[in-house]
Amino acid sequence: MSPTPPSPVPRGSLGRIADFTRSFSSSNANASNRPSSGKPGSADSPFDFSLDLDAFPLANPDDGSAFRLVDTKPTPRPKFGPKWRFNQHRPQLPQRRDEEVEARKREAEKERARRDRLYNLNRSNQNQQRREAAIFKSSVDIQPEWNMLEQIPFSTFTKLSFSVSDPEDLLLCGALEYYDRSFDRITPKNERRLERFKNRNFFKVTTTDDPVIRRLANEDKATVFATDTILATLMCAPRSVYSWDIVVQRVGNKLFFDKRDGSQLDLLSVHETSQEPLPEAKDDINSAYSLSVEAAYINQNFSQQVLVRDGNKVSFDEPNPFANEGDEVASVAYRYRRWKLDDDMYLVARCEVQSVVEVNNKNSFVTLNALNEFDPKYSGVDWRQKLETQRGAVLATELKNNANKLAKWTAQAILASADLMKLGYVTRVHPRDHFNHVILGVVGYKPRDFASQINLNTSNMWGIVKSIVDLCMKLNEGKYVLVKDPSKPQVRIYEVPADAFENDYVEEPLPEEEQVQPPSEDAEGVEANGTTTDDKEIEAQT
Repeated sequence: MSPTPPSPVPRGSLGRIADFTRSFSSSNANASNRPSSGKPGSADSPFDFSLDLDAFPLANPDDGSAFRLVDTKPTPRPKFGPKWRFNQHRPQLPQRRDEEVEARKREAEKERARRDRLYNLNRSNQNQQRREAAIFKSSVDIQPEWNMLEQIPFSTFTKLSFSVSDPEDLLLCGALEYYDRSFDRITPKNERRLERFKNRNFFKVTTTDDPVIRRLANEDKATVFATDTILATLMCAPRSVYSWDIVVQRVGNKLFFDKRDGSQLDLLSVHETSQEPLPEAKDDINSAYSLSVEAAYINQNFSQQVLVRDGNKVSFDEPNPFANEGDEVASVAYRYRRWKLDDDMYLVARCEVQSVVEVNNKNSFVTLNALNEFDPKYSGVDWRQKLETQRGAVLATELKNNANKLAKWTAQAILASADLMKLGYVTRVHPRDHFNHVILGVVGYKPRDFASQINLNTSNMWGIVKSIVDLCMKLNEGKYVLVKDPSKPQVRIYEVPADAFENDYVEEPLPEEEQVQPPSEDAEGVEANGTTTDDKEIEAQT
């Protein structure tokens, strides 16, 4: 049996159940005639269950289509501020994402990406472009008659690897003084003035001018001959930024690596790998050339000051091969060492050590080098304030600004099989005085441990040397020059005339704008750019 449907509500009988909008202060005429009882159904009660068709008038009582539902929600209050103004525009955006809107969005994203890319590119290359314009010039003038034979990018060097056996000492020359351990206790609070050793002779002799190497070559002791400075330059070539050049001579079945007279290899670069640009003027005391001369001057004096100068020396097989009898020679020993590169190929190199120290009743070789600070604003670290408390931060900054120089020092110490390498921290007495310096501290490292710290791989170092030797051995007899490109990470090999770089070889003069003009001096002997007349003395010592 199906349930009985509810009876329909008759038309016209719809009333209000509760009227919350009704005003009780001013009731209509019908309500005034009703009794005030306060019960539900009375006039003054909000719950009026009486049927009031006048409250909902209909156009036609029989037609319900004219009935309208009244929204009694309060009107939203206006909001103020940027968020409200932004939200006001949001409903106006089109809801439909058609092709035209999508195309405009894609174009806007491309334009935004292009602006970001240009901004980042300009921000990262701003300093580098300024440095290239200032100091990135070739170390040697490339002549028109030179023939370029090979171009080797540095990216190929990083993948090379070659292992060599322990070297063999053929000869030891010179004499060494002992290292003064009191310098290990120097701090910025008890700094020491850097002394000048004008009477001691320092020698920077190239390979073919070395009488010992000539003798070894005549005895067929090896096939390839070089010095530790030249080998270190090749081994650390991927870290170099400045231009350098090495002369290669193929004589018979032998190969000689030389440096030119007055080459950049005789000097020490400063802030080579830094992004902070240096002054462009060559005669400025903070230019790349002036700092290189100053660094060489500091290293020479530092290597002699930290010794025990009591006359006690350690002598070797032969005296210094470059000194005349009666000359006062700097403390240095030359180790002529031989490495086996192949079954029938040996390499002989002259390696230098500057001092010796007694450890467990045994003499150990020591190399001495000095880092120099010229102006704290360039490095961002003041050595006088940070060296004692934050020595690691100072070394990290130097590794960033002078990565190539530190790597070359480490490579030279490894080639000489030095047991210890001492690094001194030397700064100027005043940032504008480039002639007077003080020693703030000395730190010692084991060469192979320091090489691991700076990520210097000995197998990669010898891989670079082996690849260049193999390449040069394929050349015909003659003279060649290996030049590091001044603006690109690559090296080039040029074939040059046999009389190139000799005294009778005349090169084209430099343009007038590149020639260095003699600076003017005032009555006190101080030049206009702040340098002193002691510059000539510095260059004479180096």
